[in-house]
Amino acid sequence: MEEEEKEDKKEVLLDDKVLPAVIVIKDGKIHEIIPRGEFSADAGFKVLDVGDSVVMPGIVDCHVHVNEPGRSSWEGFWTATRAAAAGGVTTIVDMPLNSIPPTTTLDHFNEKLREAKGKCFVDTAFWGGVIPGNELEIRPMIQAGVAGFKCFLIHSGVEEFPPVTDLDLHRAMKQLQGTGSVLLDDNLLRCTLYLFPEHLHLDPTEYSTFLQSRPDLMEIEAIQTVTELCLHYQVRCHIVHLSSAKPLKQIQAARQAGAPLTVETTHHYLSLCAEKIPAGATQFKCCPPIRDSNNQAQLWSALKAGHIDMVVSDHSPCTPDLKSLDSGDFTKAWGGISSLQFALPLFWTSASKRGFELPDVVRLLSKRTAQLCSLDRLKGSLAPSYDADLVIWDPDSQFQITEANIHHKNKLSPYLGITLQGVVRATIVRGRLVYQEGSFCPEPLGKHLLIPQRKHQAS
Repeated sequence: MEEEEKEDKKEVLLDDKVLPAVIVIKDGKIHEIIPRGEFSADAGFKVLDVGDSVVMPGIVDCHVHVNEPGRSSWEGFWTATRAAAAGGVTTIVDMPLNSIPPTTTLDHFNEKLREAKGKCFVDTAFWGGVIPGNELEIRPMIQAGVAGFKCFLIHSGVEEFPPVTDLDLHRAMKQLQGTGSVLLDDNLLRCTLYLFPEHLHLDPTEYSTFLQSRPDLMEIEAIQTVTELCLHYQVRCHIVHLSSAKPLKQIQAARQAGAPLTVETTHHYLSLCAEKIPAGATQFKCCPPIRDSNNQAQLWSALKAGHIDMVVSDHSPCTPDLKSLDSGDFTKAWGGISSLQFALPLFWTSASKRGFELPDVVRLLSKRTAQLCSLDRLKGSLAPSYDADLVIWDPDSQFQITEANIHHKNKLSPYLGITLQGVVRATIVRGRLVYQEGSFCPEPLGKHLLIPQRKHQAS
């Protein structure tokens, strides 16, 4: 019999329960879960005793910008997936921008796969992109294995990924009908009250100047457009990086009317608030913007009530020069925050103080994110036949974020110097120990394209 590995733990997160159990791993899969009292040591097993740590499903971060090829100085597969492993993230889903070329054609998707080969320390799936005129690429990309499609309703920030028009959206939705795939919609629309920062005549080094240029109405109007399309075509739609709590009522109304609609928020909207951002601290800039503490409290309440489905990193790195650190000009700085490595402790540090429990972490960071990208038959749960993707962590331990312990390619972060609760001890991907106590496995996993398993497939 082939050697099996047993993961011995007093606390194992199985769905909504925390139980003493032993996880048996065989051929990269969870073979069996044995109640702790029924386990007896066997010479044929290699046992990994994790002491007093908690074992839960690896995190599935479905909103990550890797940027390779083309902008690998911002981030690449090698550094991004090592950072993921160090944070207990066992699967990432790469956004179709800001790489060059973007993942908007089948050829570009294949180029992305070639670039990722031999560089990934965690499993990796890929979103495709919808841009003007590429609607005939949608079904070929679905058949090749993309998890779904992202579009922008305003300028994305890079020229090679232009925003879509209403006509483009209708064409894309027709292609997506019957496929079981999903359209991810950027929740900003250039609305009637849109204010260009240079027209405000306010100090560009004050965060409030940038915040005023991205009012809540931009999200409200964009989400209205998405919900109408979702209801009309009955195609799965997903609202990315919700920063404002104001559209939550219209999202709920659309769902009650039958829209197959989901919504995410991010760690920075839950951890940071506008009032505490210092002048010139452009490392805090992201789009949509970080809003005030009252808005943040409403986002937490919506999470608790189940009105927001999941929490992701929206890991959007760049080189330090693009952050305009010298001038401190928020209107010119690149908008994006890197937090892939710290997703779990960022969430737990705040959530644990708000009455969230360990099963909520699994639901919001692993299970729901796996469902979004149709990987929930392989990822996001601890159960027999699932991939043996595990994070072993101590919820009560604390650590401080320093440049020395950041594994992202660029170390600039609004979280530098803060202390977080929840230390990742080890990360296992498909039965392989890829990270343990600051050290990585010597070789990456290699190419491993995750193919979504949908109820319907494109013809």
